[in-house]
Amino acid sequence: MDILRIAAFSDGDSGGNPAGVVIGDALPDAATMQRVAAEVGFSETAFAAPEGDGWRVRYFSPETEVPFCGHATIALGAGLVRSFGDGTFALALNQAKISVEGFRDGTNIAAALQSPPTRSKPAPPELIAETLALFGYAAEDIDPAIAPALIHGGADHLVLALKSRQALAAMAYDLKTGQALMRREGLVTILLAYAEAPRLFHTRNPFASGGVYEDPATGASTAAFAGYLRDIGWPHGGAIDIVQGEDMGMRSRLHADIPPTPGSSIRVSGTARIMSTD
Repeated sequence: MDILRIAAFSDGDSGGNPAGVVIGDALPDAATMQRVAAEVGFSETAFAAPEGDGWRVRYFSPETEVPFCGHATIALGAGLVRSFGDGTFALALNQAKISVEGFRDGTNIAAALQSPPTRSKPAPPELIAETLALFGYAAEDIDPAIAPALIHGGADHLVLALKSRQALAAMAYDLKTGQALMRREGLVTILLAYAEAPRLFHTRNPFASGGVYEDPATGASTAAFAGYLRDIGWPHGGAIDIVQGEDMGMRSRLHADIPPTPGSSIRVSGTARIMSTD
């Protein structure tokens, strides 16, 4: 099978989160997709095949299937543009129907996804305490303007907003302990965020549930986070920008458009660069 390697949410010609993309006439069986994702070794690989007027899509990390992956969707959009030209593509996921659009922008491809619906709820105090201990943070490190919460935009995440950029840069945790916590709680990632300004955030995303220490760009959690900011009445002005991966040396840029309707889809956009094909 042909495998595209595409970095999604790149910062010009560098950075971004690499994803595998496999576009075929039919989806392989789950065991084959899991094996290929492990061999590719990126945090996710998207598999797509024609279905009706759109595409059936499944996402696999090196260790498990995930219900939705934003950066792999952006990478898939770039792969579809590369094969079929600029346009909007309907995608049928395991638990939702979404779309991705893309067009060539110089040497890169600009792409945008429409997320599944969003929702949020307060995080239980016990989970907050356990997560703070995992990362070595104290309750005083939390930004009181953005309370810890369980957020969803196609996948489940826990968000912790920190008071300082320095605290975000200092993030460290034990992978196996984090993996046990995330899998027990059904969390795809934990989103750590710092608000530099009302519309500009820096984020980090441990993805221990998928066997990955950290993702340099995470579209699914960005959609969920944008929905949460809408839920709490944050002064987002209709959109936010996110810088992610900077502390990994893989600076990535994500943009989220936030419509006013509670729970509605979030548009997450960025650029993608083709890394290699085989």
